[in-house]
Parts: sequence; C-alpha cells; structure tokens
Amino acid sequence: MEQNGYIRISVFYLITVGFIFLNLWFMVSKNMMMVNALPIVLAIVLTAVFSFDKIIYLVVFFAPLSIPLHEIMPGFGFDMYLPTEPLLFGLLIVFLLKVLQTRSFDKKILLHPVSLAIYLNLFWLLITSITSSMPIVSFKFLLARTWFVAILFFLSAKLFSEGKNMERYVWLYIIPLIVVIFYATYRHLGYGLWDKQAAHFVVSPFYNDHTSYGATLALYLPFVTLFMFDKSYSRNVRLLSVAAFLMVLMALVLSYSRAAWLSVVIAFGVWLILLLKIRFKPIFISFLVVLALILAFQQQIFMKLENNPKQSSANLMTHISSMSNITTDASNLERINRWSCAIRMFEDRPVFGYGPGTYMFQYAPYQLNKDRTIISTNAGDGGNAHSEYLGPLSESGVMGLLTFLLLTGVVIYTAVNAYTRVKDPRLKKIVLVALLGLITYYIHGFLNNFLDTDKLSVPFWGFTAMIVSIDIISRKQDARTER
Repeated sequence: MEQNGYIRISVFYLITVGFIFLNLWFMVSKNMMMVNALPIVLAIVLTAVFSFDKIIYLVVFFAPLSIPLHEIMPGFGFDMYLPTEPLLFGLLIVFLLKVLQTRSFDKKILLHPVSLAIYLNLFWLLITSITSSMPIVSFKFLLARTWFVAILFFLSAKLFSEGKNMERYVWLYIIPLIVVIFYATYRHLGYGLWDKQAAHFVVSPFYNDHTSYGATLALYLPFVTLFMFDKSYSRNVRLLSVAAFLMVLMALVLSYSRAAWLSVVIAFGVWLILLLKIRFKPIFISFLVVLALILAFQQQIFMKLENNPKQSSANLMTHISSMSNITTDASNLERINRWSCAIRMFEDRPVFGYGPGTYMFQYAPYQLNKDRTIISTNAGDGGNAHSEYLGPLSESGVMGLLTFLLLTGVVIYTAVNAYTRVKDPRLKKIVLVALLGLITYYIHGFLNNFLDTDKLSVPFWGFTAMIVSIDIISRKQDARTER
C-alpha cells in the first residue's frame, strides 16, 4: 500500500513538472497562452467521467451568463454559446462512450412515452437534414438539438430519478438569472426604467433581446412562487424566494415582452382549471365552441383588429392593447410577415421542408412587398420564423410540426396524470409548477422560438425531465400499492 502511495505521488509530480515545462515552451517559443486552459479542460473531463451531475449543474449555472462566440470573436465561421455548448458537446461524447461501455441506461426513462416522442422528432430532423437545402446548417442544428436533449433531458431525468435535485436545478439557474436582472435593470436605469426601446438591448450580451429574456422569466415565475408560499421549505429559502419572486416579476414587467405576459396569464388559467378539477371534456367542448365562433365571425374580428391604432409603448396598458394591432404596429406586422413566409415555404416543400435551421437563410424570396415592414430586410437576415410551430413546418414539413405537437401533447398528458396520481405533496407541487412553466413556453412558442439556444433549452428540457421522473415515481408508487 505504501509503495502504491509513492507511485501515485511520483506520477503526480511528474505530470506537474511536465505541464510546467510544456507551458513554458508554448509561452516562450510559440507565444501561446491557450495551454493554460489545459488543467481546467482536464478537470472538466475527469468530472464528466466520474460525476456527470456536476457538469450538468455547471451548464445550468452558466446558461443565463453564457455569451455567444460572435460577441468575443466577430466574423468567426460559426457561432456557439460559451461556455455551455462546449460543455454540453463534451458531456455528450462522454455519455455516449459510457452507454456503449456499460450498455445500460434506465429503461423506464428510455422507453417513456415522452422519450418515444422525442425519438420520433429527432428521427424526422435527421431525415430532413439529409434532404436539406443546406445540409451543413441542418446537421449542425441537429447536433445542437441532440446534445440539448441527451444532457438536459435524459441525463437530467436520471439525476431526478429518485425525486431529488429538482430544486437545486432550478436555483442554479435562478441565482445567475438574478445577476442578469441586476445588470439589465442597472443599464435600463440609465435610459429610464420606462424606456421601452431600451428593453430591447439592455440584456445584451446575455440574451439576444427582450423576448427571450421575458420567456425565461415567465418559465421560472411559477417555481419562485411555489418556493415563496410553500411552508415545507425553510424560512431562509422562503425569504430568498420572496426576493427572487419580486425581482423576476419586476424584470418580467420591464422586459416589455407582450408574449411573456400573455403566457403567464394563460398559465394562471391552466392552474385554475387544475385547482378546480375541471374535466377535459367541457374544456375541449368550450374550445371547439370558441373556435367555431372565431371562424364564423372572422371577418368582423379582423375588421375590429384593423381598427386598433394602439402602438407598442412605454405605457403598460397601451403596450398590452397593441398586441391586437395588426395594421400599424411594426413588431406585430413583422411577425405576420415571417409567418406568411413560413407558410409559403411549407407550400413549396410540404413534405421535407427546407431543412432544420435553414429558415433564416431561405425566407427572403418569400417576402411579399405588401407584407414588408420598416424592420424587414431585403436580404432576409433578420432571424427566425418567430414561431416554435411554423418554424418546423417550413423547415421539416408537416411531420416536423406534427412531431413537435405530439411531444407537447404527450408532456402535458403525462404531467396532468402524474399530478393527479403522485402521493408525495412535494413532488405534486413540483410537477404542477414545471407544467405551468412549460405552458408559458408552449404559448410563447406561437410568437417566438428559442429552443436553439441554451437559455431556453435548459428550463424547457429540464422541466420536461422533472415531469417524466415524477411520472415514473408515481407509477412505482401505484405498483407498490397494488401489491
């Protein structure tokens, strides 16, 4: 044993001295400082191999603080979020190697209906990447989606498999998010808190714009509300949660994201439905009645909307009223322009679409002069389809939309069933707020799409993993009860 100790110490010193000389050689003869990062890279690799959960926590913590590569190195050939996406890619490689070596993973997670829906969606993304008009762009999109799903859903579901670590996962995002809130609010103060235009850029470089920032705040609002009111948490946690709730709510208002505000209102309505235990049948019938009325009176409704003169404004009530202005509000009109382009692209390629991630490169020829706005660009370089539903429709055809809708439906169905079935009060509350958080994004997805970023993928796939884990736990409890 003593001899083994000497060998380990000798190896340690040999590696240390070797690294020092290697570092000096690179610095002096090659003028390269990058080698200084080797110990950090080595530490991360070893952590990923022996304790993958720590890397997941690192990704979650750095997601709100990550910065796109183009902010650091403008004009680079490709873009990614640093440091989260390199961590995710590295962890994906380690995860695949470990699965190949052990040939095992939790089958309850792998064969869960939500997982099956994810496989179907990924499979169709693969098919449409092969048929893509820009294969390199599409395969990069597919790779990014794969590491988001593999790490933030499958490994996170494993992390939550015993009902643990869920609150930690949430807090590890909320704490740095509060740092971003301080940063954005401080910058906003310089322009005046009620300056709506400033809300668009004060969150840069951490968030692209106020809409992704608002979507994130809406996702986490149900969780901080739970932590604030649930007496099962300690007094210190609830006090911290009060501060977090007030900051998230303030930031949500100052984000001037109308889509985020609307999503929170609808999530509140879903909570009331679950609280009052209203059955699905009357809700579905009500939905069909409302839909029939909209179709029957669509001409009158559009005339009313066209007569709305309200513009996006610093005045909150005016800003809310402008949501239905489809005549003069540039933001609303540009969305309609992007949606119209997506539908025309779908009509041209209804089966396979143009390929995942290609909308922003292909939509320019589909803009009609009558649809263009003061913020439209002739080059069509203004971004994505502004819809989590029409984007896949244009990029991956009808199956691209249907597989995403299937995933959404299966997650909601699983969450509602788990909520009604699970006995543990803590898990019951967590599955509820995870569902409400996701509802905000499903609604937001009609007006924007952000699942190609780490900022929204961390909560989206993480909350989905919580729902799946709690569903599996509730099924185990039912099985024990039957025995």
